[in-house]
Amino acid sequence: MRSNYKKLGQFIKDVSVKNKALEVELLLGVSITKRFIPSIANTVGTDMSKYKIVKQHQFAYGPVTSRNGEKISVALLEEDKCIVSTSYTVFEIVDTEQLDPEYLMMWFRRSEFDRYARYMSHGTVRELFGWQEMCDVELPVPSIEKQREIVREYNVVNDRISLNEQLTQKLEESAQAIYKQWFVDFEFPISKKYAQSIGNPELEGKSYKSSGGKFEYNDEAGKELPLGWSFSPLNIFVESFTGGDWGKDTPKGNYQCAVQCIRGTDIPRARVGSLSLTPLRYILKKNIENRVLNEGELIIEISGGSPVQATGRPFLVNKYIVSSAKYDLICSNFCKTIKLTRKIYSEYFYRHLMYLYAQGRMFIYENSTTGVKNFNIDSFLLLEETIIPDGDSLDSFNVLMDVISKNTYLFGKELEYLKNNENILISEFFFKVREH
Repeated sequence: MRSNYKKLGQFIKDVSVKNKALEVELLLGVSITKRFIPSIANTVGTDMSKYKIVKQHQFAYGPVTSRNGEKISVALLEEDKCIVSTSYTVFEIVDTEQLDPEYLMMWFRRSEFDRYARYMSHGTVRELFGWQEMCDVELPVPSIEKQREIVREYNVVNDRISLNEQLTQKLEESAQAIYKQWFVDFEFPISKKYAQSIGNPELEGKSYKSSGGKFEYNDEAGKELPLGWSFSPLNIFVESFTGGDWGKDTPKGNYQCAVQCIRGTDIPRARVGSLSLTPLRYILKKNIENRVLNEGELIIEISGGSPVQATGRPFLVNKYIVSSAKYDLICSNFCKTIKLTRKIYSEYFYRHLMYLYAQGRMFIYENSTTGVKNFNIDSFLLLEETIIPDGDSLDSFNVLMDVISKNTYLFGKELEYLKNNENILISEFFFKVREH
């Protein structure tokens, strides 16, 4: 062991404080992303007094590493208090003037630590990285001043990751807010053409409904709509939708056959142009020539893969998504591709699906076969109805959405870069404290 490497066991101690007085209600779990997350466990009828209390700056980890994505679930609590299942081991640093908690958490975030934990795990039915193995972990422990300096440097990067995550979330929220303002509340900006047609050019850019824009009653909608707008089932927007099986993969390594396959689980990342984690498949081009995703098409998830995962998640393939792809894009067998009659409808149709999804409307078109949820896209497109805005409103909406999509893409690419290189950056920080 090098002179500045020390065993972790001399700095930490096991903590097992039960929630006997039921003083803590916040139940969390620990993910393989090394964060505390809301627990999905069914706690109905569970005795919560047996759960373990975790306090701020304490750690919790799940010792089971098998079937855990080749990672170990360990996290540092930033909140005040929470409770975790008794399957977790809770521990704390004995003297934070000797070892900084955030410095130790940086060590746990390294992919090398995940590999070490998997290698040192043992067991028959389940492989465990036990308390003794945790205590035997060796890491460089420089002066506390040096540790805190490294943490500060890392936090500059980590804060940028958090900021980009917040910015992309705000952009998404803004897009949905604009959709609601324009197409639900009818407060879209009055066009120059309409303002001139009613002899009030000064109304250009003003909110339609608030500024006295004209409405007419629509029998299909059962309500008044802006002048020139109509109402129809969703299927009027759709030219076709495809999906299904495309045959077996060719032998791996044939990159002429490589395509990036977007699954339902990839949709949240893919929305911001993060495609690097989508799996490569090796499929003959002739088998997928009519299935390659093009700009303006949509993906909709039709099978959640489990009884608890909601289906119906939509995703728009915009020009920024296409430009960031290294290979042709396809969707998995658990999704379908929707091709619209006109590209001008793409952003509106997508935002309308997102609006319905947020309201839970998709869920009524789910059915369960063999315990797996499936989305009935035929019934959805036939039975769900929506307004059809005029061309001027759609053009203006598309301009706004393009600005949001472009910025979402730019923030997303930087976020992807930072996350993909986070382990390298952490390794560089620790390289500074290694013995020369």
